[in-house]
Amino acid sequence: MRGVDVSIFNESVDWAALKAAGIEFAICRTGYGKSGFDENFQRNVDEAHKAGLICGAYHYSYALTPSDAAAEAAFCKGIIERAGVMLELPVWFSMTDADEYKARHGFEFTRNHVTNICKAFLDNIAPLNCGIYSNLSWLEDYIDWQSLGCRVWSAQYNSEDNFKGYMWQYTDALQIGGQTFGGNILYDKNAQPQAVQGVAAPVEPTAPASPQSVIQNILANARENASSTATSTTSTPSTPAKPPTAAPSGIQGILANARENAKKSAPESTEDKIKNILSAVRKNK
Repeated sequence: MRGVDVSIFNESVDWAALKAAGIEFAICRTGYGKSGFDENFQRNVDEAHKAGLICGAYHYSYALTPSDAAAEAAFCKGIIERAGVMLELPVWFSMTDADEYKARHGFEFTRNHVTNICKAFLDNIAPLNCGIYSNLSWLEDYIDWQSLGCRVWSAQYNSEDNFKGYMWQYTDALQIGGQTFGGNILYDKNAQPQAVQGVAAPVEPTAPASPQSVIQNILANARENASSTATSTTSTPSTPAKPPTAAPSGIQGILANARENAKKSAPESTEDKIKNILSAVRKNK
């Protein structure tokens, strides 16, 4: 899947021309540092969507410390929230030193320090879906991306990608319709990352039901069926009785056995009922 990255420096983007050229996605800059806002962010996302592209975002970092990165994450999250845009692709934390700001300000160029800065941004941008953008040398020398456990967008201006992460920026001079863009390849066309609007939380997987929950559900179904049966004996012809609630496969037989046993024996305690139900479950397997 081919895409571009854009910022305020890409004036009057011809999105129709990009779409016609086979571009399918855009990564739009939110801003930079703790206060630099990209005034074209919302417009770029809106216009890209109108042209039929999907979108992600990126934030250029000037963080010198993890606390700086945390503040940048809060700022970036606020920009996205206020814009109210839908992002089908991740937000990217751009960790490089293209203008040598870090070098001029005594930045600690160590693997541990840079990785901690990236982690601070990732932790504080949550629950937004986020990854790390950097060039190949930084990914090899300064960022322990494996420990971060996030997607990686690598930059290597070359005919071949030596990193092969989630996405590859192969040029910063892609010419389309007389305009220049960063050119990118998204490898997994079938990937459907969590779409986020503002700070909507991602969907968490549902935990499997515990044995206690299963037993409670069985007893609840038994009570509901008993109630429905009682209602059917007093209903008038003009008011059809509510049909019993369907039980999961195998449960109807279990409940039928339970009712039959109840007719033949004295009232059981709750503990005895549970034991009988579990016994019936084992027999029905």
